[in-house]
Amino acid sequence: MPNHRFPVFATSFIQSHRYFATKFSRFCSVLMIGLCLYFSVAGRSQETRTPSESTLPVNATGQERQPVESELIFEGLASYGNYRIFAAGTGSKLYTGGVEYDRHSWGSFLGARVDYVAEILPLVLLDTPTKSYPWGYPETTARHIVPGLGISPIGFRMMWRPQKAIRPYITAKGGMIGFTEKVLATNASYESFSLQSGFGVQVMMKKRIGLRLGLWGDYHFSNAFVVPVNPGIDVMNANLGLSYHFGG
Repeated sequence: MPNHRFPVFATSFIQSHRYFATKFSRFCSVLMIGLCLYFSVAGRSQETRTPSESTLPVNATGQERQPVESELIFEGLASYGNYRIFAAGTGSKLYTGGVEYDRHSWGSFLGARVDYVAEILPLVLLDTPTKSYPWGYPETTARHIVPGLGISPIGFRMMWRPQKAIRPYITAKGGMIGFTEKVLATNASYESFSLQSGFGVQVMMKKRIGLRLGLWGDYHFSNAFVVPVNPGIDVMNANLGLSYHFGG
């Protein structure tokens, strides 16, 4: 067998993997934007069909409209393993802390209230091997912690039973995450695109204060081949938070 066959095969594999990852990243971005546009149109149609609800007064004079419901959630995330859903990387753990903003902007869908979601994570810590292969596999058992930060300006949350004490929800958020050094591979990038999804329940302890219990979540990040090497990882995680409710 000629010696040149293996490098040719490897090059072909890398090129096909790069093409698939780029297309998949674009598909996820288009899907997220499409969902947000759909919920926006659905919310407007609902307001058109029920104008009396949008002009519901908050007092007997009828001069003020009911304030829009929104929440601030002070949250923390801890990972406890890796999936292989959108990426093949393993061996890294992610810990984050930050604030999430939820606003009832898009009516309802499938019996759930649909909220706009944005998030900022000023605290991000990645516990990762000091050296990894190009696609995110650990190359050594030595580890170190790399700090960073993240932001997710676009997302949605679907919450059922929004007037009850126990409120199941699902959520998805898209954005960017960056670190003080290149992670997952020495020739990767400092910044990556992020995609989060998960479900859980929110338990209201008082009228305006609730406890969010994120029972399952996936936090994916990769650079979508902005550089020649695109290591990525999916971390399974739990997300806990304390929420403060405005309006309603």
